[in-house]
Amino acid sequence: MTRRIDGWLLFSSLFLLFLGWLMVTSASMEIAGSRYGNPFFFSIRHGIYLVMGLGLGLLVALVPIRWWYDNSFALLLTAFLLLIAVLLPGIGREVNGSSRWISLGIVNLQASELAKLFMVVYLSGYLVRRLDEVREHWSGFMKPLAVMGFMGLLLIMEPDYGATVVILGSMLGMLFLSGVGMKRFITLMLSTIAMAGFIALLQPYRMKRLTTYFDPWAAQFDSGYQLTQALIAFGRGGWDGLGLGNSVQKLFYLPEAHTDFVFAILAEELGLFGALITLFVYGLLIYRMFVIARKAGEHKLLFHCYVAFGLALVIAAQTFINIGVNTGLLPTKGLTLPFMSYGGSSLLISCVMVAICLRIDQETRHKVDLYEQKRAKYAQRYNR
Repeated sequence: MTRRIDGWLLFSSLFLLFLGWLMVTSASMEIAGSRYGNPFFFSIRHGIYLVMGLGLGLLVALVPIRWWYDNSFALLLTAFLLLIAVLLPGIGREVNGSSRWISLGIVNLQASELAKLFMVVYLSGYLVRRLDEVREHWSGFMKPLAVMGFMGLLLIMEPDYGATVVILGSMLGMLFLSGVGMKRFITLMLSTIAMAGFIALLQPYRMKRLTTYFDPWAAQFDSGYQLTQALIAFGRGGWDGLGLGNSVQKLFYLPEAHTDFVFAILAEELGLFGALITLFVYGLLIYRMFVIARKAGEHKLLFHCYVAFGLALVIAAQTFINIGVNTGLLPTKGLTLPFMSYGGSSLLISCVMVAICLRIDQETRHKVDLYEQKRAKYAQRYNR
């Protein structure tokens, strides 16, 4: 019998979760003390989210992957209803000009986080059912694109441009991995890039972010303030950092230090070495998810394969974008760092994604065991 769990995936996810709690605590103490009179306000809430995420992950790991397949359309419909609900007055909660949350008391549910998961599940089921049509005909290729386009429209209306990019990018990756023809894929890629550019030009604040991206220091105290302060944090960190808790930029210089820019505070306090170790662990986590997907595909578990690939792409895309924004590689965009940034919905869904991959790994190993047992029985009969 083989072991029942991917230890490296479990280790890397737990490492990032607890490192994230540590960094959120460090990055938020000053602002929490000033705003709420309790320096551990955000730390305590994040700890509660972490415990909830671990508990939810344990429950999800018990759910057979077949359940996700059978309910893929219902989950997609739920995602659309939530994305519509956040746009309705009295239901959606507006923060910093964006209506992305539904208040559930202890946690604000961010609809786009659920949409990422449910879209992966839906598209995986669609690819299993219509794989030949997707590979050979434009009709099979365009149907999921219409679904993604409608979801993207709802996200832009919130607005949540970052989630739109993550979902569309991850879904395009899934279509590419399914073996779609290069002609159709390249046409789709060019169309998506053109549409993204057009959307960026529609709103003046998005265009301002793009121009600031090329020279943030020219608008150091205006639209480039957040990025320049993040870059200063990286510069202060040097090779080995200022030491845990000794960040200067978190002292009201860098906005959203415990959410979107927690990686900049990590680099300032733990230095280049700490940042590289963190990147290595993210790479390990994503790599193990791809390995699980590949093994599932090798054993003809196509839905398992596509789900694991899709979840890996979502985490990889969101991690790349967040760290790219922190380092100035990409234009500034509000997007959490999976497993680490403060935020209940992001943390819970990250835990669920890992739990699903662990379940996929378990079911794949179980199928391998059954195959090995049957082969051993046939070998015994043949030897007799």
